Amino acid sequence: MTERKPPGVPFESWVDKQIRDAERRGEFDRLPGAGKPLPPGTDTSYDELWWIRGKMAREGLSVLPPALALRKEAEDALAAAYAAPSERIVRKIITDVNVKLRDMMFKPPPGPPLGMKPYDVEAVVREWRERRAARGSADDGSHV
Repeated sequence: MTERKPPGVPFESWVDKQIRDAERRGEFDRLPGAGKPLPPGTDTSYDELWWIRGKMAREGLSVLPPALALRKEAEDALAAAYAAPSERIVRKIITDVNVKLRDMMFKPPPGPPLGMKPYDVEAVVREWRERRAARGSADDGSHV
């Protein structure tokens, strides 16, 4: 533990002395990242939430307004439905996301508008069938 600042010694001088003493003892010699450039996007302005932003970036998290988060979820659900292995799963994915879309349409949260309507389940199923048929014909070996 470091010693307390003696009375009458200017704070800056005391801190500078602590740093110089630590350098002489070699306490900064083998720190992680020593000799490496700062990571891209390192901002030098003060941000009191820097550690929260860093943790969210490392864990791939983001904070979106509810409508934008649901829009992203709906787009991901549509992509998942097109990649689903069965028609039953396609219907389940689209039905589940449609429930959330309808809820938000009737009870909009503050923030940007949703700007989406529920998906037409039958249209998605038709598209899924067409994509599956197209993949099947491409995989039948006739292109060799």
